[in-house]
Amino acid sequence: MISPIFVGHGSPMMALQDTACTQFLLDYGSKLSPKAIVLFTAHWETEVLTISSTNEVYDTIYDFRGFPDELFQIKYPAKGDASLAQSIGKRFEAKNIPVQFDHTRGLDHGSWVPLLRMFPTPVCPVIQISVNPYLPPAEQYRIGEALRGLDQEDILIIGSGATVHNLRALNWNATEPDAWAVAFDDWLAANMQAQNLEALFNYATEAPNAKMAVPRPEHFIPLYIAMGSGDPQRPVEIIHRSYEVGSLSYLAVSF
Repeated sequence: MISPIFVGHGSPMMALQDTACTQFLLDYGSKLSPKAIVLFTAHWETEVLTISSTNEVYDTIYDFRGFPDELFQIKYPAKGDASLAQSIGKRFEAKNIPVQFDHTRGLDHGSWVPLLRMFPTPVCPVIQISVNPYLPPAEQYRIGEALRGLDQEDILIIGSGATVHNLRALNWNATEPDAWAVAFDDWLAANMQAQNLEALFNYATEAPNAKMAVPRPEHFIPLYIAMGSGDPQRPVEIIHRSYEVGSLSYLAVSF
């Protein structure tokens, strides 16, 4: 059994840097032997949930600019699994969640950067899935619920985003995490560990500094999908916590 996780993928520079978070991801990945990985990425937004369905090696998408040339030379040659993608699609359809399939899109940096740091060499097929940031948290959670039980098949579910992701609020001179970002993550951690879904679904009005932490929810909602996919009988664990430039959160959670 491999528990679903949420990871903060931060800057694309994570692919090159040696930080507390990249060391955590390497250590965590070294202990896992997944048969497949299902990853929801904040950098693929669609109105209808879209599942990558291919048996080919994915292209590596460089969906960023202004970074060192070295970053654009990295390839992450993970393969897909069309049969597994179709099986996952049937799980969603059984819960009346519409889906569509994509046969050509590569892995964006919300996928390949954390995967590279967890598994420097691809170890298994990857199924990449889009997100719709305009669905409410309860619906994001329900999307995750459709995948419950995949962990029993040693399929690793990853929600890739960030709990605090406000690029306008980055503090480039910070030597310590910004207090407002820490307070938001503290609230999240406490309510996830208490499994207080009502509060979590209403984070926008109940969590401190919610508008600062989540100016737009595309990086935040993979957390709810990963949470929903976990066994509610298992305790929620905060498996990593660090920050860059004041408020960019690398909170990681196991469900």
